[in-house]
Amino acid sequence: MRYLSFFVAALIAVTACQPESDKSSESSYDPALDTLKYEQEVHLKNVRQLTFGADNAEAYWSYDNTKLIFQSNNPEWGVDCDQVFYMDITPKKEGDQPPMISTGQGRTTCSFFMPGDSLAVYSTTHMDDPNCPPEPDRSGGAYVWPVYEGYDIVVADLQGNTVDTLTHTPGYDAEPTLSPQGDKIVFTSMRSGDLELYIMDTDGSNVVQVTDELGYDGGAFFSPDGKQLVFRASRPKTEEEISKYKSLLEQGLVEPTNMELFVVNVDGSGLKQITDLGNANWAPYFHPSGDKIIFSSNHKSKRGFPFNLFMINTDGTGLKQITFDDTFDSFPMFSYDGEKIVFGSNRHNGGDRSTNIFVADWVE
Repeated sequence: MRYLSFFVAALIAVTACQPESDKSSESSYDPALDTLKYEQEVHLKNVRQLTFGADNAEAYWSYDNTKLIFQSNNPEWGVDCDQVFYMDITPKKEGDQPPMISTGQGRTTCSFFMPGDSLAVYSTTHMDDPNCPPEPDRSGGAYVWPVYEGYDIVVADLQGNTVDTLTHTPGYDAEPTLSPQGDKIVFTSMRSGDLELYIMDTDGSNVVQVTDELGYDGGAFFSPDGKQLVFRASRPKTEEEISKYKSLLEQGLVEPTNMELFVVNVDGSGLKQITDLGNANWAPYFHPSGDKIIFSSNHKSKRGFPFNLFMINTDGTGLKQITFDDTFDSFPMFSYDGEKIVFGSNRHNGGDRSTNIFVADWVE
């Protein structure tokens, strides 16, 4: 549930070790032609836009660093609500339609390639109901995320055939991502009565609960060595906060406007809070070094926007802003070779609400 509807491995080798072809490419780079980045975004280079219009997000890399899997609700692609697609990272133009992996039924989210890149996991409600589940009522002013109890985690091939179902318990099972080693899946589940993190083998066996504190734990990703998880969490503390959280959860809702980032060992030990910034800090992903975390945050904002990408050390020090959009940047993921980054952004969308997928070279 890293919903797009939320508010509308080693690093690059040093120059001395690069092959001559890379040096040539470096010398021919013209910053004036890099028009999709902002001047302050010194860690990004060769920014390319891969989708055009509608809502596209949660794009995550294949293990071979050549493809992206993502979700979209683009009506021009024949879908009524979020479905899973994949594409390569070659330049795209408006009107290009990528292959769909999901069934086209229900609502999907949180897709991720499996080792070998011929299969993918994703969360779907289509086995519970083939229709798109309704959006929550936000007329009261509070922003909430739906926790659809029909979500389960399935495996599909790239031709759209469902080949396995990994979760079978009643209630919400979603948000799967895989370890860089390709042997474990972390996901969020309501099976304990609260939204906690669990780890399982890639065939759905050996399920182990990782977190157990009251509050929403989700959007987890493994560290490069597969030994830790970084995730976002709400932690209601006061009687009023706890009552509100439980009341919303009974309605299948969570309020994601106050979240901080945590790191925990995969066995549940060593839990520590990384951020204490206020507002919404989410969509975290480990830097390839394993020593830093990139994430999306609106902690500087008093009106909800903008969201930008920030980097922080795993001990909570060294906060640094990475992107400088005036609306929304989120869902960052480094490629497995550490050379590129993908993210979702509202930048350069002509003033509409569309969110698109961008890929850039990462500059350390």
